Amino acid sequence: MMDVKDIKQAIRERIWKLLEERDVALFPRPVYGRIPNFVGADRACELVVTLPEFIKARVVKINPDSPQRRCRELTLINGKLLITPTPRIREGFLMLDPRKIPRQYYGEASTIRGMFRWGVPIKPWDMPRIDLVIIGSVAVNPNNGRRLGKSHGYAEIEWGIASTLGKVSEDTPVITTVHELQLVSDEIPREPFDLPVDVIVTPSRVIRVNRVDPKPRGIYWEFVTNEMLSEIPLLNELKARLNSAGQ
Repeated sequence: MMDVKDIKQAIRERIWKLLEERDVALFPRPVYGRIPNFVGADRACELVVTLPEFIKARVVKINPDSPQRRCRELTLINGKLLITPTPRIREGFLMLDPRKIPRQYYGEASTIRGMFRWGVPIKPWDMPRIDLVIIGSVAVNPNNGRRLGKSHGYAEIEWGIASTLGKVSEDTPVITTVHELQLVSDEIPREPFDLPVDVIVTPSRVIRVNRVDPKPRGIYWEFVTNEMLSEIPLLNELKARLNSAGQ
């Protein structure tokens, strides 16, 4: 019998294959092992900025992957503070303040290389409260909001760090942008740390999800491996900080 990890990986493999076969995958390719970039990714981001959750937000956290690049640019164009994790959270988080970036460089600042140039490193305990989270996905179920990332759990760790510190909560909206082919009817199995989404945006529509799962609260340290601790120094820093505070 397949375990939870195997079931999740089988869904990912199917979606990666489908995106490649239908030729809707964009650079970087092949999309296997990635949050896949897709035809219409920019259009999906342009739909996101019309939503009340985005309009009301002052601080927006967005993953650093290619399909959400336009979301990051539009966040800056709309005068909002952008929080973005560095790839694999290896160097923690960056904050980009559009008031401190010349407007002609917003496009550059929305790329991974550009965010290191224009962003300022910020410790998660020093971050402002986050009003909206935008994440990428490999697959997502529009009926209940369960999603799959690329399997490393970065979105969950980022959420865990932010929720531990009171920067996000159950009420913080979570949006994912995906291609229609990434919508699945599979019963995606849930692990305690999995982050569900409230809204799914494709290039052609907005889906408001009837979310069934609560958002995780804090970091589930029992699932944090030694490998994760060595790859993400910030986790050690946070753990030491919590221990010294007696939490």
